[in-house]
Amino acid sequence: MKLTLSWLRDHLDTTASVPELAEALTDLGLEVEGIHDPAAQLRAFSVAKVLDAQQHPNADKLRVCQVETDDGVKQIVCGAPNARAGITVVLAKPGTYVPGIDTTIGVGKIRGVESFGMMASERELELSDEHNGIIELPSGEVGQSFADWLGANDPARVDPVIEIKITPNRPDALGLRGVARDLAARGLGTLKPLPAVAVEGTYDNPVPITLDPALDGGCPLFAARLIRGVTNGPSPDWLQARLRAIGLRPISFLVDVTNFFTFDLNRPLHVFDADKIAGGLTVRPAREGETLVALDGKTYTLAEGQMVIADDTGPQSLAGIMGGEETGVTEGTTNVLVESALWDPIRIAATGRAQKIVSDARYRFERGVDPAFAEEGLDRAVAMILSVAGGEASHRTTAGSVSDTSRAYRFDPDRLRTLVGLDLPAEDQRRILEALGFRVEGESAHIPSWRPDVQGDADIVEEVARVASLTRLQGVPLAAKGPAIPKPVLTPAQVRLGAAKRTMASLGYNECVTYAFIDRPSAALFGGGDEARRIGNPIASDLSDLRPSLLPGLLRAAARNQARGFGDVALFEASESFTGGDPGEQRAEVAGLLVGRAHAKGVHGAARPYDVFDAKADLEALLSTLGAPARLQIRRDGAAWWHPGRHGVVTLGPKTVLAEFGELHSRVLKALDVKGPAVAFVLWPDAIPQPRSAGRARPRLETSDFQAVERDFAFVVDAKVEAQALVQAALGADKALITEVRVFDAFQGGSLPEGRKSLALTVRLQPKAATLTEVEIEQVSARIVDKVSKATGATLRT
Repeated sequence: MKLTLSWLRDHLDTTASVPELAEALTDLGLEVEGIHDPAAQLRAFSVAKVLDAQQHPNADKLRVCQVETDDGVKQIVCGAPNARAGITVVLAKPGTYVPGIDTTIGVGKIRGVESFGMMASERELELSDEHNGIIELPSGEVGQSFADWLGANDPARVDPVIEIKITPNRPDALGLRGVARDLAARGLGTLKPLPAVAVEGTYDNPVPITLDPALDGGCPLFAARLIRGVTNGPSPDWLQARLRAIGLRPISFLVDVTNFFTFDLNRPLHVFDADKIAGGLTVRPAREGETLVALDGKTYTLAEGQMVIADDTGPQSLAGIMGGEETGVTEGTTNVLVESALWDPIRIAATGRAQKIVSDARYRFERGVDPAFAEEGLDRAVAMILSVAGGEASHRTTAGSVSDTSRAYRFDPDRLRTLVGLDLPAEDQRRILEALGFRVEGESAHIPSWRPDVQGDADIVEEVARVASLTRLQGVPLAAKGPAIPKPVLTPAQVRLGAAKRTMASLGYNECVTYAFIDRPSAALFGGGDEARRIGNPIASDLSDLRPSLLPGLLRAAARNQARGFGDVALFEASESFTGGDPGEQRAEVAGLLVGRAHAKGVHGAARPYDVFDAKADLEALLSTLGAPARLQIRRDGAAWWHPGRHGVVTLGPKTVLAEFGELHSRVLKALDVKGPAVAFVLWPDAIPQPRSAGRARPRLETSDFQAVERDFAFVVDAKVEAQALVQAALGADKALITEVRVFDAFQGGSLPEGRKSLALTVRLQPKAATLTEVEIEQVSARIVDKVSKATGATLRT
């Protein structure tokens, strides 16, 4: 949003300087993004007078001029057709930068004749597009700064331009009057009242207006007036100067009027050439396949349901966004229909996004305009057209009605202190609200129609604090309450997650933070992709689903690293994955990924591909850090994204799954463009039982004074029996004595029958009360053989 100082002063009676206004605007929440002072870039140019102009000896279209400057008479070669003796001109001396041609003037020879400067045109000084000749000033003293001359004779051309950033919750500030209202409330001037306008119609509008019932609230109000006998042409100089200053190109007066009211009073309008309208106008949903040639010259294919303004031949305007070329006004237009309407912001935003049209009207309607000003804005525009272009106006035709936006909220002056911490007298708060257009009656504040963002009493407090300035807040120490040592602020789960991150970093992993949204094919690879986890309005096509696991994001990161030449990566993430789409259907997760090769320590260390045991070792270290029980089971019935023979599921008991690890399936790696092999693990910290003590002390170290005993057993089992089954059975033979069971040998073939294998176990017995006797050892051994035999069908190998 751009505004000029003189335009702002049409609404605000103020003597504040541009820096003062800029500081106040930013403090009010209308952040100033830039200030452009045209006088600054014109300061180097000066007024000069041409004393003599002679034909160039070597060029027909050039003249050699003798120019009086404040440094004496200088010779300047000029090609402008109006260069002649006796005119007052604008001079650029050697060393002066000319913005319109992006050139710094120097001393040079032009066709063999020396030239000591340049006489400038309006386009070269970026004052207008005029470049048919050099500037001829009607007055001016030689040596006078051209910026000072313009400031005294044509101040609009050196008007400072302030560009501000409007947040989505402040549609009222998209008009200069809204900005002026804020500044007046701050105390930087007085808001000028809008002059009363009354345009009496002399005939009924012959163009009927209809609202299609199928709109279902899409257009609450459509008002229009016909003007006969207008004379269209260039806008007055003051209007053209204002539009150019804010970056708009003047087109014709009838078009410029609509742009003026859009930026001046935040009232977008549209003018139709009434003679080109066939029948009446109907606001209706578009029909599938209808087209519109818009004012930008592009043809748009309309989707069913998008709102249009149509006559008997078809759509003539994309409602609230852009008019059509067929009924647009031209220099020959004599009868115009001026339209002012209200539109549903949601539909305007959806249509504009679908058609990829960005217009000033769409920008305002999708944020919300003042519904109470629609008809008054129409009358003011008609009055301006009549005063400049002439004509005769009809009565107003209105379809629909103005939406009721009246509402009031509680006004409690004490809330400013309790919510914001700012002390301000009640009368000052009341003055601020009334200056912003609120009507304060007793304990109620009635909201003005142009402030759709104010939706509660807290918003009223915010308005007072914003205008009073949050810079007035002063730091106040909190009163000491409670114990000196604060209670922990992190939950046990958060502490555990932090410990997991530190452990992963110490193991050499790099932390990743990936999106919680992923594409549907990737989600489907890891058990997701269902409707429950689908995003209804995704911000991008590749962020369409809630992630069922952290692994897809890590694999995508690994693929990007590989594409850039970093093939060996160790990545982890600690965040949340989603088991469904409803609140609460998410769980904490820690995932680690190893891709490429593991490098041995030392300069000459050999590299080897990562394997499943690398992931298993890191997972065990992480489980130990998080306090998982020592006796865990590993089974091999993991999900389909793991290699079927190279993975494990870590469980506590038969049902509680703590983690999974293994080599990722080649199908998954190919789909995500990762060059394998790749191994990974996934841990769910919340599945690990919390320790009974909430303290940080380690459990007591328990030792035994008695000698441990180890016994070896070799069993013959079916080849399909897993070693883990034997280990679990042996551990259950005597939980008090047996502290460890490990596999130290596996053998298949030789003298063993086909389909059988030999597994050898070492069992460690640790007595705590007394040294074991041989008889006790034999008894335990017998129980081990019995347990393993019953659990797996194994026989003791002899």
